[in-house]
Amino acid sequence: MRACAFRFMKATFGLGCFWCSEDVFRNTKGVKSTSAGYMGGRLENPTYEDVCSDKTGHAEVVQVEYDPSVVPYEALLDVFWRTHDPTTPNRQGPDVGSQYRSVVFFHDADQGRAARESKQRLQNSGKFDGKKIVTEIVPAETFWRAEEYHQQYYEKCGIRRMHQ
Repeated sequence: MRACAFRFMKATFGLGCFWCSEDVFRNTKGVKSTSAGYMGGRLENPTYEDVCSDKTGHAEVVQVEYDPSVVPYEALLDVFWRTHDPTTPNRQGPDVGSQYRSVVFFHDADQGRAARESKQRLQNSGKFDGKKIVTEIVPAETFWRAEEYHQQYYEKCGIRRMHQ
């Protein structure tokens, strides 16, 4: 019997508060695991308090481990675009600060290309009535896993979101 050479892939998205973001992706078919964390900043091993100061440059992100044979990266991008407002700089709902910015951190050239193309298609679609999509699309950096109490926060609190 031949061994399977399959490997899961990673995707990292910042779309506001990571509690909601993680829940949305966690409940997407083909996603193996999710982790709330921080990416894109200057401080090593940041804490939630550090990032909330809006002085570290980190974004709150969700890192997704997924099976591309079940859910292609483009489908994860669709979830990303559908579940936040990519036209508001440094803000999602009541959450304000650069840590809540809209950002795609790509892990390889194919992800970067797919993210840029999907952003352009969405901008051209007219969905946002001429408002500019401000989402950053940048290479992935070190992922700093958030404190344990942030992981699967909605599940721990018995909150069920209905994004999908």
